[in-house]
Amino acid sequence: MARVYNFSAGPSMLPEAVLKQAADEMLDYQGSGQSVLEMSHRSKVFDKIIKDAEANLREIMNIPDNYKVLFLQGGGSTQFAMIPLNLMNKNKKADFVITGQWANKAYQEAARYGEAKIIASSKDKTFSYIPKLDSADFTPDADYFYICLNNTIYGTKWNNLPETGDVPLVADISSNILSEPIDVSKFGLLFAGAQKNVSGAGLTIVIIREDLIGNAMDFTPTMLNYKTHADADSLYNTPPCYAIYIAGLVFEWIKNNGGLEAMKAANEKKAKLLYDYLDSSKLFKGTVVPEDRSLMNVPFVTGDADLDAKFVKESTAVGLVNLKGHRSVGGMRASIYNAMPYEGVEALVEFMKKFEAENSK
Repeated sequence: MARVYNFSAGPSMLPEAVLKQAADEMLDYQGSGQSVLEMSHRSKVFDKIIKDAEANLREIMNIPDNYKVLFLQGGGSTQFAMIPLNLMNKNKKADFVITGQWANKAYQEAARYGEAKIIASSKDKTFSYIPKLDSADFTPDADYFYICLNNTIYGTKWNNLPETGDVPLVADISSNILSEPIDVSKFGLLFAGAQKNVSGAGLTIVIIREDLIGNAMDFTPTMLNYKTHADADSLYNTPPCYAIYIAGLVFEWIKNNGGLEAMKAANEKKAKLLYDYLDSSKLFKGTVVPEDRSLMNVPFVTGDADLDAKFVKESTAVGLVNLKGHRSVGGMRASIYNAMPYEGVEALVEFMKKFEAENSK
């Protein structure tokens, strides 16, 4: 069977070159006589895998030396607790901008450990925009300021970061990590569930400034203390070895294909093709204000639930899969991560044109 174009929000497409290399190395990783799935995380072979992965991630993201890179488990959702347990440790305060479901879940979890304040929200219009901020509303002695940099469900993206001064800026970058350059030095902490743009499910990447490590609340579980993992180089316990291995292959693939500037250019080209069609279509409509549109996640609707369902069914039949939108938005959503080729978006747009011609009244 031919491979489909997978528009899933996550787990999602991986580069075909990475999958082929992983397949070639499945039974015998580089002459070791074993699969990465089988090898000890304490072995010299895996030690090189994880160290090479970190080195390549540091290189392509230009991560400063005073930041730790941690390869953890528990998904982005575990970070919703881990962040306040480790960072909400001075004044027990944190600010949040609610731009979707994931930012709201992070806010709700942090409220269990201290004073969590909502600075702004775009809930009034189904999170279809990034709210404008007034720095006068910020908590000057907050322990951190939290945003979700790219909103997977709603298809919005921050283009201008809040100026938080000495308050560490924390961002969930699960669905836009490695899609374009990010100035890591503007953040105290970045985290990403890897299953959208980096690897398979099971790996969470945390990039944290060193001065934010080592002050966890007294009752913080050992496994939820960043210091535990920083001191052990992400090997305190058995890490998600195979997901780290795949991530390492993806980092190499990005390096070999021009780095993050090249990823950005390719992603902008794909997104423009799809957004330009949506803006010209009489049947389909994008749900996000143009200035806040994501390069990674593109939600759209027809305005007719039955027609949306028909579109999803017929697109699936021609190999354009996982286009059903999230239940809170409805309609469709095309996630066009790094691994989605331009040809995949071309195929989607051509099918949308055909569907529109056949279903316009």
